[in-house]
Amino acid sequence: MKEFLNNIKISAKYYKGNGFKLLMIIFTTLVVMGLRILTPILSAKVIVALTDTHLKQVVYIALVLLVIDIVWDIFWYLQRQLYHQIYRNVVNKVQDDLGTEILKISNKSLDGNSSGLFIQRLTGDVDRIAIIFEQLLNEISSILSSIGILIAVFFVYWKAGIFVLFAVAVYTIISYLRVTIINKENKALKKEHEKEVGFIGELVRGSKDIKMLNSEKSFLSKMHDIIKHYNDNSYRVKTINRNYYLFGFLMRDLLDRILIIYLVYLLFTKDINLAMALIIRNYQNRIGNFTDSIANLLETYKDFNLSCTRIFSILDSKEFEKEQFGNKHLNKVDGNFEFKNVSFEYEKKHPVLDNLSFKVNANTTVGFVGKSGEGKSTIFSLLCKMYDVDKGEILIDGININELDKDSIRGNITIISQNPYIFNLSIKDNLKLVKKNLTNKEMKEACRMACLDKFIESLPDKYDTIVGEGGVTLSGGQRQRLAIARAFVQKTEIILFDEATSALDNETQHDIQKAIENLQKHYTILIIAHRLSTIKNCDNIFLIDGGKVKASGTHETLLKKSKTYRELYESEIEK
Repeated sequence: MKEFLNNIKISAKYYKGNGFKLLMIIFTTLVVMGLRILTPILSAKVIVALTDTHLKQVVYIALVLLVIDIVWDIFWYLQRQLYHQIYRNVVNKVQDDLGTEILKISNKSLDGNSSGLFIQRLTGDVDRIAIIFEQLLNEISSILSSIGILIAVFFVYWKAGIFVLFAVAVYTIISYLRVTIINKENKALKKEHEKEVGFIGELVRGSKDIKMLNSEKSFLSKMHDIIKHYNDNSYRVKTINRNYYLFGFLMRDLLDRILIIYLVYLLFTKDINLAMALIIRNYQNRIGNFTDSIANLLETYKDFNLSCTRIFSILDSKEFEKEQFGNKHLNKVDGNFEFKNVSFEYEKKHPVLDNLSFKVNANTTVGFVGKSGEGKSTIFSLLCKMYDVDKGEILIDGININELDKDSIRGNITIISQNPYIFNLSIKDNLKLVKKNLTNKEMKEACRMACLDKFIESLPDKYDTIVGEGGVTLSGGQRQRLAIARAFVQKTEIILFDEATSALDNETQHDIQKAIENLQKHYTILIIAHRLSTIKNCDNIFLIDGGKVKASGTHETLLKKSKTYRELYESEIEK
């Protein structure tokens, strides 16, 4: 209960601004509660009046019931309207906060979890928080109404009240056992569902590669196993649920029939009259809802706590490590940076960088070369603080990046990767993601520098063309050029090219190389390239081998003094 109250307290902040709506819902709920207690009495009076042929009384009571029904319907509509308005507002707030916090999760935590986990928590679990107050009010009002009815039964005939109370206790115990067991099973089931959603997401995103690899059968077989395992467990849990429901229904039917026999006995002994018997019978039907409300309240309680745990573990960093930044802010960096004895590993005992040290001066162009897996891209990731170093430090303009805030680092660094992610938006909106107030002139100039303008102008919708998820409608070279255009829009002081021209033809690469050269001396530019021809004119080149700088210097210098560099260059010429 303590956990539940704490979760309610935390969730309440998302309901701020909805106070008047909640008060209106509470008011209408209280009115409906009173009507639920009054209706069975009036219904019983109708039957008695009909039996006694008091027709005028039947008409009067029927008119009163009509008014009650109309009030009920109006209040029901008003409640639904208010609930949906509150639901919309709360979902917006929670999903905004959750999306914000997901983007703060460290890449190491993201790497170790499937996307399905976050999708499920951002969608399904948010519903539990958004509708909690609606469900609580509904179930509590139903329970209070049932308690009121139970009290009324005691006033009609106290012995019948004891019997009804006993029946309610039996229903409640069965419901409690069912909800407790099902909730425990659902915890494991939700984790399996996250795995299923994540795998199906990979099926959709990777469908092109699956087809190219001709691996549909093996992939579908794996998917079948995951889906079957989840559905089998889901079916097992639902079977347990059905069994408890069946037992509950049987007990309810049995006790209901016993009550009817008991009422007949009381009529026979003249302990009660027909009106009293009908009222008790009508109340018994209404009290049957009590056990359902108790069960629903227990389910709401359990599901709400579970969903809050899953959501708040993201919001309060309990389960997932968040990125950490400092407080120092730099509006604009000069572009000097240094790696000092930096070591890093993605997995323990598998070092990628080993005591790496080097310096880069502002407004110079520097190349990084070396075999695959030597840590070149990792250097860029660490510089952008996508991961934290294990040992050593990275300095930007003489300041440790751990002391700088996020905007000082990522607001001053642009990275263009080998496989850039292009969003399922228009070309214009993809560019506006990095600069909201981007003008058409700036947009077209960036695309011209990236050698993309002619292609865009040939499209029917030009800059308003939707490129599909991951830029699927674009070729590899076009995606890279759009990413390069995005970098030119951003115009940060440090620009990192991670194999950014690998998918381009020689002519386009030559044109972009010219665009990069135009940026030289004005920006700090770092280039990772397998094609050494793209870095021949760099001010300095670092040869990375074994997670360390094995050699450095200009292209000509390295050809003379580095055997490894010379072999790389000669193998490229031979190709």
